[in-house]
Amino acid sequence: MTTVGLKPPQQHIGIAALRRIWAVADDAGFDGCWVFDHLAPMGRDRTGDIFDGWTLLAAMAEATKRVRIGCLVSGNTNRHPGTLAKIAATVDHLSGGRLDVGLGAGGDTLTDAMMGTPTPPPVERVEMLAETCEILGLLWTRPETGYAGRHYTLTGAVSDPKPVQPKPPLWLGSSGEKRGLRVVASHADVWLNAALPGTEIAELQRLSRVLDEHCAAVGRDPATIRRAVQFRLPSDADSAVRLARSYVEAGFTELVLMPTGHDDVEKAVDAAAELLPRLRDVG
Repeated sequence: MTTVGLKPPQQHIGIAALRRIWAVADDAGFDGCWVFDHLAPMGRDRTGDIFDGWTLLAAMAEATKRVRIGCLVSGNTNRHPGTLAKIAATVDHLSGGRLDVGLGAGGDTLTDAMMGTPTPPPVERVEMLAETCEILGLLWTRPETGYAGRHYTLTGAVSDPKPVQPKPPLWLGSSGEKRGLRVVASHADVWLNAALPGTEIAELQRLSRVLDEHCAAVGRDPATIRRAVQFRLPSDADSAVRLARSYVEAGFTELVLMPTGHDDVEKAVDAAAELLPRLRDVG
């Protein structure tokens, strides 16, 4: 079964517009509505307004009734895993158990430099991501947690209340063939691949096969990891449907739409909502 989520732009957008977008996502029947987690806008021009992703999720939890919510993805280096576990459990309660937790290895040299925080090398960031996945699972399920890793240490850590869900699903955004996909194989409920413009579907399929190999190495059935792709949605409806169908035929079951092609963000979201029944048919 294919699910369809919405990841609207959130750069330079006011709160009133965001609230309307969340209402559209909830009312139109999207399966998920996502924000991103950056301290500054992304792209060539990194100036301008952007709100905190997890604070927006708390507001979205209260503003919606049925759609699942989450960050795609939170940079792991932005928060200690103990802090993230508490924030996520809080949002899960506010949403009545509708939270998906999206994580990536993180690292943003611009904002790290602004805040005076280090940007660890890629290998270390992937190691930190793996430890965070382990710690989240422990804090969300155990009365008390002790953990001695290379990057994080917990001593008698208590994190209550637990999430509403037994364990919020983990969406991991990582495509490193040697280490990143091994972390996905070990910990993810959903593997997220960002299909940037120009990315060939054959390459996404190849990476999916590499993930299968890592699953075999860690003793996990690859079918237990859902495959997600986020992509910019063409403004032309027929082109959008053809693109979505190509991802589904390539084995991706979770489609995350990034509306584009309109000067008015709300208009682009409305167009995506109108297209949703046709996108459902491709799955």
